This record gives sequence, C-alpha cells and structure tokens, in this order.
Amino acid sequence: MTARPDAKRPYLSQPLHILYSLLFAGFWVYTGLTTPDLVNWLMENTLTLSLIIFLVAFYNIFRFSDTSYTLIFLFLLLHVYGSQYQYAENPFGEWLKEQYGFQRNHYDRLVHLGFGLLLAYPMHEVLAYGFKVTPYWLTFLMPVEFILSFSALYEIVEWLVADVAFSGTEQGMDFLGMQGDIWDAQKDIALAFVGGIVAMGTAFALKRRR
Repeated sequence: MTARPDAKRPYLSQPLHILYSLLFAGFWVYTGLTTPDLVNWLMENTLTLSLIIFLVAFYNIFRFSDTSYTLIFLFLLLHVYGSQYQYAENPFGEWLKEQYGFQRNHYDRLVHLGFGLLLAYPMHEVLAYGFKVTPYWLTFLMPVEFILSFSALYEIVEWLVADVAFSGTEQGMDFLGMQGDIWDAQKDIALAFVGGIVAMGTAFALKRRR
C-alpha cells in the first residue's frame, strides 16, 4: 500500500485532524454517559471502535485526504448519535416523523444512506492511491460494490447478534429497528447502494471535469 504525499506529516501538525479527533471523542463520551440503554450503546459502537482502531493503526501507512476524513467524521457522528438511543426512538427521527407525517422513525434509513454517500469516496481513495487499482474507472465502480456487500454483511451480522444476544425477544426486534417493516433490511441495503452510486457518480463527474 502506498501512502499519500502528506503521510509523513505528523498528527500534531494536522490541526483539522486534531479538531475532528477532539470533537468526536467528546461527543462519543457524551452519548455513552447519557444513553438510556448502555448495553445497546456498547453493541452499536463495536463497529465504531473497530473503524477508529483501523484509522489510527494505518494513519502513518496510508493518509486519507481531508475530504475523506471529513466524510468519515460526519458518518461517525451520525452513527454515534443513533447509538445514543434505540434507532427507532432517535429524537431527530421522531422530529422528522412528526414534521412530515411519516409512519415510522426514519433515522436508521438516514444512516444507511449516509453509509454509502459518505464512505464510498474514502474507499475510492484507498483503491486509487493506496492499491493503485487499474483501470482507473474501477476505483469508482468497486466502492459501490463494496458498499452493497458490506451493507448486506452488516444486516446478516445484525440479525445474528439480535438472535443470539436477545434470543429472538422483543428487545432483539428493537435492536434491529424494523418497526414492523418486514422489508427493513432490503430497504437499508438499497439506500446504502443508492448513496454509493450518488457519491461515486458525483466524484467521477468532478474528476472528468478537471
């Protein structure tokens, strides 16, 4: 894997990265201290912690652009805010529900859309600048495929956790956030897929214009 040109600049000389780290750490601790369901918060943040460990471990091996770090930061905030409550009871989702007359709390849909919309471009950078995948157009197609695959894998893991940890009880259904929709998993995957297509389509168009 090849590092980006600024990979040799130490962390302490990157004020934007420091700012993101402090803001995220503070918000993460705040959600953990104020969550009404600590068990759910811990389970939801397993993947969050895994991504943070990955970013820290590879910081001096592969350096994302500031654009990608911003996108990752925004997605982590979305997810951590969702983990503070059961997704189906998220306050912002409840506000949207009341404002627009939705039948359900759509905050989980927003996060799945954000997964594709915000994380596809960082995946593109890893492929284009880290692994130098050729032909170049593949670095725009493969992130969409990864988003689709990871979304499906996440739904499978989420189902297994709910089934094993909660033994198929009502609490397990709440963890899944289905809210009575039998097609919840398929819709979540589809939204992430659409988000990935929009992100990569936009990135490709901007690259061509340049």
